[in-house]
Amino acid sequence: MARALVLNERDNVAVALEHLAPGASVVGPHGVVEVMDPIAPAHKVALTVIGPGEPITKYGHTIGVASCHIAAGAWVHTQNLAFAPSVQPSAARPEAQPSGPMQFLPTTYLGYRRVGRRAGIRNAVAVVAASNCAADVVRGIVARLRIRGLPGVEQVVPIVHGSGCGLQSDGVDHAVLRRCLHGMVLHPNVTAALVVGLGCEVNQVCGIMAGLMADGRVVSLGIQDAGGVGKAIERGVEVLARAAGPAADERREAIPVSDLTVGTNCGGSDANSGITANPALGLAGDALVSAGAGWALAETTETFGAEAILAANAASSEAGRRLLVAVRWWERHTAAAGVTVDGNPAPGNKAGGLTTITEKALGAVLKAGSSPLRGYCDYAEPITAPGLTFMDTPGHDAPSVTGLAAGGCSLIVFTTGRGSCIGFPAVPILKVGSNSQVSRRMGGDIDLDAGVILEGVPMADVAAAIAARIIGVASGDRTKAELQGLGDDAFVPWLRGPVL
Repeated sequence: MARALVLNERDNVAVALEHLAPGASVVGPHGVVEVMDPIAPAHKVALTVIGPGEPITKYGHTIGVASCHIAAGAWVHTQNLAFAPSVQPSAARPEAQPSGPMQFLPTTYLGYRRVGRRAGIRNAVAVVAASNCAADVVRGIVARLRIRGLPGVEQVVPIVHGSGCGLQSDGVDHAVLRRCLHGMVLHPNVTAALVVGLGCEVNQVCGIMAGLMADGRVVSLGIQDAGGVGKAIERGVEVLARAAGPAADERREAIPVSDLTVGTNCGGSDANSGITANPALGLAGDALVSAGAGWALAETTETFGAEAILAANAASSEAGRRLLVAVRWWERHTAAAGVTVDGNPAPGNKAGGLTTITEKALGAVLKAGSSPLRGYCDYAEPITAPGLTFMDTPGHDAPSVTGLAAGGCSLIVFTTGRGSCIGFPAVPILKVGSNSQVSRRMGGDIDLDAGVILEGVPMADVAAAIAARIIGVASGDRTKAELQGLGDDAFVPWLRGPVL
């Protein structure tokens, strides 16, 4: 018998665990089926005859409808499976592998206490561009400080972006950009910051500085006032070195795990993501939430078709309502642009066995675990509630991660099936591979291999390994992205308005 996985007894497709050749046999709920087509790992094989327009079921949920006659044993993918926007999402939690109990061991991590803020897991210094016009000066200051070094400072990071001017003053995009910049300046992983502006842009330095700390750890600089690029770089190095002086005396100490907020994100997903990495991460999240930590789910466009699951499991009716409102907004937003939410799955997602956004979403929401939804945040708003919070972000990796980081996530766990190179300034990204092939091939980038679940390793063991690595990273262990110095260009605020 060929290796194929049936996720739910109601399913009419199975997931290939290896290359299936024509003539191979797979076992379904109603008997043995002979494979008709070559089927790649993580792709779907029909377990029965499926007529045109009939639902195709995976995880016990409808993921689409047959666009033509599908024979038993046939490959089920984009050529014969169509998105069905009229299908009402079910509130039943999708089933993946049995998870089993997991014991959570650490109760503390080693972090940096902050005055008036949550504890940090990095002692970073941030150089922040008010607008794109200041980006080169910011990079110049960062380059010099990285060579020079600052006592007690673990990282010097640039916060640069492509906006800050050409937008409506005090409009929605201006407010979102300022919220993202505030979130990074005030981030618990940042011990000191310098805000740099050209001087004439819409996003004025004085507006960013308003309401920030007045203890000398957040300072500012105008390039025009300083006399140009060269003088601004020299001046910036001087003022930021003074502002970061107290970092020399800061030391890691035991902090309760309840002080952590962990963000979650998918990128380069495949069909294994919803079978291995995402449910294992959700199980680790349940353990951290039980210890009082915060756990954040994002990527609203990747909940489409599974949003009712999260809303039905909401401890706060307001959080569930706001999530459903956000999903409906995305339907209108995409329709106004002449596209559908089903445009989300990328070519790599489809090559990895995913077909529709509903199929992708049913696997993506498993990162939430079984914890009830307690909070909802608009993009880049501060995450303050313990337990599970949902943040409205796009599915695109960089803007989504930016929102989570600006919202105060201590670190972000990022699952991937096709592979990812993402890092982020001052906020570690811990990557979990959904299959062992990508975890080996990109071993310099992926921190943990959840693909071993497909070989029989208990999901609870993988979840425990993820939880342990989260605590290790919070205590100072470097992620693979940090070891490679990745992330300087990953700060990408989600801006939706016109460029004026």
